[in-house]
Amino acid sequence: MRLLPRSLPGRLVLVVLPVLVAAQVVSLAVHMHERGEALSQASGLDAAQRIAGMVRLLDSLAPGQRRDIARALSSPALEVTLQRGALAAPDAAHGARSALFAAMLRRYLGDGRPVAVQVAEAAPEGAFRGPGMHGAWAPPMAAAHFLGQPGLSFVAQVTLRDGVLATFDSRLPEETASWPYRLLLSLAVLLGAAIAVSLLAVRWVTRPLRNFADAASELGRDIHRPPLAERGPLEVARAARALNTMQARLIAYLDERTRVLAAMSHDLKTPITRLRLRAELLEDSGLKTKITADLDETQSMVDAALDHLRGAARDEAVRPVDVGALLESLQADLHELGGEATIEGAAAGPLPAKPQALKRCVWNLLENAVKYGARARIAVDDDGRRLRIRVLDEGPGIPAGELERVFEPFYRVEGSRSRATGGTGLGLSIARDIADDHGGSLELRNRAEGGLEAVLVLPRK
Repeated sequence: MRLLPRSLPGRLVLVVLPVLVAAQVVSLAVHMHERGEALSQASGLDAAQRIAGMVRLLDSLAPGQRRDIARALSSPALEVTLQRGALAAPDAAHGARSALFAAMLRRYLGDGRPVAVQVAEAAPEGAFRGPGMHGAWAPPMAAAHFLGQPGLSFVAQVTLRDGVLATFDSRLPEETASWPYRLLLSLAVLLGAAIAVSLLAVRWVTRPLRNFADAASELGRDIHRPPLAERGPLEVARAARALNTMQARLIAYLDERTRVLAAMSHDLKTPITRLRLRAELLEDSGLKTKITADLDETQSMVDAALDHLRGAARDEAVRPVDVGALLESLQADLHELGGEATIEGAAAGPLPAKPQALKRCVWNLLENAVKYGARARIAVDDDGRRLRIRVLDEGPGIPAGELERVFEPFYRVEGSRSRATGGTGLGLSIARDIADDHGGSLELRNRAEGGLEAVLVLPRK
């Protein structure tokens, strides 16, 4: 899915973060339940004590005095009424709560008198009216709470010693139902700390993987790069050890191959030299010229193949290179050989590069442009982040299907290595290797107006 993060840290955070949030929500729910239970006991006990005290007071009064005292005892949180009808049986949904409060009330009364308790939904706000306030009784006030549950109220009915029913319509104080803001703040701080620690942990775990990926990417450009540090989690350390082992084996293989090729090149020089000497003894000047040309081409192929496979350019040190001076030098060399090249644009400043390798890369592109397109045009574009050198010619171009194949070693579009076109089929392959070694790229494009365009892009590190 496109919405899923692609990086490993992003996916780990996506897994960890919902779990942390869910854990905090569950913790809040558990705390609110426990808080409700605690409020239930504390508030229920308090209300039961108050009602028991009022019952004792009303018992001690004469019937004519009770009504005035009932008005005086009434408050928004507890309404006292007399001569009200008996309560109905408790609602099955709230039977447990009714029994709990009735038990509390009997405990504080201590005389075993009849007690009835009924729990019900609270009435809308403003409906709670008692005879002491508005002269008539109505359902309890809104937002009433019983045992920590918003929206519930209760009615307790106690029979006085002379048989009069005293009814107490009660609710918990408003503050008992308010949100625990300090708890919410504590949970938010805890969640933030957990998220921060998780992000640090994810970064700490994935950093060795990122270093491993960078090392594997750099290995293709520089086989002699320093070995990767074998530290971090066990699996990452084992992967780093395997990468270092592979790098050491590749270096050993390439060194062995270079030694073999160097020996072959050295051994080939002896028979080539003997053939040159024998060709000089020929009386037929035309035949001597052809044999000498063949020997020159053979020597050139051997040297080019050896240079390509040895990768000698990678051993060169990186230094600031004046790109303008380098291109002008190549332009002069090309002019001495009968070629023509023009330069457009300029570099913004020196480019960190391997001077001889970069010179050879651009020279191979110019040589191809002049060879197949009569003349070359060099266009330089530098935006401060990367340098782009385009070499354009006026030749026939290359079929679209061959634009990548020409970078293969010894591949030639015309299928020959005749002296008419020259070359060994290694020029473009060597040029691309040099571009890759600098962290850049080399591409070929057919121009709409005809001819070929070689685009060399080099980053400014």
